Formats: sequence, C-alpha cells, structure tokens
Amino acid sequence: HRSSPRRRRSMSRRYDSRTTIFSPEGRLYQVEYAMEAISHAGTAVGILSSEGVVLAAEKKLTSKLLEPSKSSEKMYMIDEHVACAVAGITADANILVNYARQAAQRYQYTYQEPMPVEQLVQALCDTKQGYTQYGGLRPFGVSVLYAGWDKQHGYQLYCSDPSGNYGGWMATSIGASTQAAQSIMKQDYKAG
Repeated sequence: HRSSPRRRRSMSRRYDSRTTIFSPEGRLYQVEYAMEAISHAGTAVGILSSEGVVLAAEKKLTSKLLEPSKSSEKMYMIDEHVACAVAGITADANILVNYARQAAQRYQYTYQEPMPVEQLVQALCDTKQGYTQYGGLRPFGVSVLYAGWDKQHGYQLYCSDPSGNYGGWMATSIGASTQAAQSIMKQDYKAG
C-alpha cells in the first residue's frame, strides 16, 4: 500500500506547524527550518589555540542603503571572559545573549567568581532546547560560537545549534559558507 504524493504532503503539514511533534521519520521540522535560516546568514569562524581563541564573522549587508555602522551585530561580549559570534536571526541572538549575560552576572554575584565557560554554554543550550519542547514556542533561529577562558579548562571554543546541542571544537564555523570554511580548516588546522 503506497500513499499518494498529495496525501504525504498533507501528512507532513501535520508535523510542520507544531514544534513539539516528531514526524514519522523522527524529525522536528521547526528545528530544521531554524537551521535553514542560519544557512543564509553571514559566516562566522572560531579557531582555538593554546594562546587564545579567534572569532571572526562576515557581516552581510542586506541593502546598499543600510549604513554599516548602524546595522546589527554579529559579535557580542557576554562577560569579561566569554565572547560569542552568531549566525541566524539577529533578534533571536539578542534574546539569547541577554539571557547569557544575566546568567553570568547571577553566577558572579552568587559565587564571587566568573561562571565556568561550559556551564554558561550549557545553561544557554538548556533554554534553547526548551523552545523545541513546549507548544506555542518556536526554536531560536540562531547558532552561536562561544569563545572563553576559565581557570578549570583554560581557553575553550564551543558551538551550539537551535536544538540546544553543543560541542567543544578546535576549529569550526557557522552560517552560509560553513562547508567551505570547514573544509579549509580540516586541511590547514594545526593544533597548538
């Protein structure tokens, strides 16, 4: 028994409009749409070395009439020891950056020391993951590269996606040209 293409399209729409329902293939389409938004954003690259972390971001101008100095940011300071670069929907990035700044300040106030980098990344990713789980919310359409230093692990580079997954990297990229950037870094990256 084979279903018609028309029936399959109507079935996929059932899973399309809800963030909390898995498709029969085990996919959350809203997360995939968020990833698609990121793939059209300017590229951001992060590279870890023993002496620090480099973040670089391409700032795409959407109009010749837009003043470059007045356009939205791609790089943010979260705290004195953590910075990030974003690709995707800037308004979503602003919400997440403000959340991360508040989390870092609360930790500093409570423990009188900077928040460990991975703990900050995990707190932000827990929030991102929550937006894939509850009805009435959509995933954040932004990926983030986090560069930071703490006394436990030294310099660190992390990358997170709209699903709330994150990982530590030696070199990685997000945004439109991520495949090309990853390919170059795989060839040319030397640890140290």
